[in-house]
Amino acid sequence: MSAIARTRLAIAGILLAFASCGAPAAENTVRPEVGKPLKAAEALVRAGKGREALAKVNEADEVPNKTAYESLLVQQMRGSAAHAAGDYPAAIKAFETVVSSGKLSGKEQLAMVEAIAVDYYKLKDYANAAKWAQRYFKEGGTVPAMRTVLLQSYYLGNDCAAVSKMLNAESAQKPSEEDFEILRSCYRKENDEAGYVAATEKLILYYPKKQYWNEMLARVQRKPGFSDRLAIHVYQLRLAVGDLSSANDYMEFAQLALQDGVPGEAKTIMDKGYAAGILGKGDQAARQARLRALVDKSLADGRKNRAQAEKDAEAQKSGDDLVRVGLDYAYDGNPDKGIALIQKGIKKGGLKRPDDARLRLGEAQLHAGHKDRAVQTLKGVHGNDGTADLARLWILEARA
Repeated sequence: MSAIARTRLAIAGILLAFASCGAPAAENTVRPEVGKPLKAAEALVRAGKGREALAKVNEADEVPNKTAYESLLVQQMRGSAAHAAGDYPAAIKAFETVVSSGKLSGKEQLAMVEAIAVDYYKLKDYANAAKWAQRYFKEGGTVPAMRTVLLQSYYLGNDCAAVSKMLNAESAQKPSEEDFEILRSCYRKENDEAGYVAATEKLILYYPKKQYWNEMLARVQRKPGFSDRLAIHVYQLRLAVGDLSSANDYMEFAQLALQDGVPGEAKTIMDKGYAAGILGKGDQAARQARLRALVDKSLADGRKNRAQAEKDAEAQKSGDDLVRVGLDYAYDGNPDKGIALIQKGIKKGGLKRPDDARLRLGEAQLHAGHKDRAVQTLKGVHGNDGTADLARLWILEARA
């Protein structure tokens, strides 16, 4: 870890900083028999020879009748040498003794607090690593690597609540993708499904990659009670996030739109498939051309009869036909009129599936570019058959 190497150098320089502060006060003098081996230990620490440095520290420690100041310097250098030697328990013990003395300057103490946190981390004592990393930041530390020490200490210590709290507290900044993966992994270890999903949704919000969308859509479709009739909405989401990649995807999507009585949507799908170079080639090109012709004919027939279909829908007790006709307008170049008719159908009531209609309205509003209105509409979808889950994903897509 880069924090460890950087911390080792910082700690090794503490004694030098003490020595360069000008003429010491009488009570802070160091006798040669103590200072000489400590200076040698410092040089060995800088050379990465921790074990040899510890031998020199022991030499200084054997001097009888040391002053409090000399004893403090011995402990200070013992911590640096032990740290360099990888003897983390000894380093922690020495550094904690020095920190508790209250004799260090702010900069020196901060370096030791940092070292203590890192050494606890190396020992896999994550509770104490987190405690000292917290203290480091409370005392003004700013090294980015120490943030990683703190976050990893929470994670490896299975404290998902602390991981989540830390990331939420940093919400003014954009958390890294790695941070969210840590949080998701933490929730996975705890079998916290709700926490895992919430973390994945935040991951999508900041990093809307196909792999995360695929995972969430697959989760929704696996939920008990998910209805097959909602497949068209799954395709719509996949199209919106750029995840339609096969000719079969485009073909099935277009056929579902035709079955729903929305040929304008089917034409949009087919046109995009051809524009992407996915349709119109290979051994299925003729079949794809036939479907395209059927979509074009259905759309032409629909345009001829649309005005009458609207009148007939107005005369119905239920608003279902108004919703369908509205969708036909919305996906065939007249979104404002289409959305108004869908809203009118919902208001009229008597709908076979009201949540389906609200989900369709939200999608039509998104298609028309009315994101804020769409989000408000989608928040009102509460079906337990998958409609509410899909609405929630649409809201994420709108905000991503």
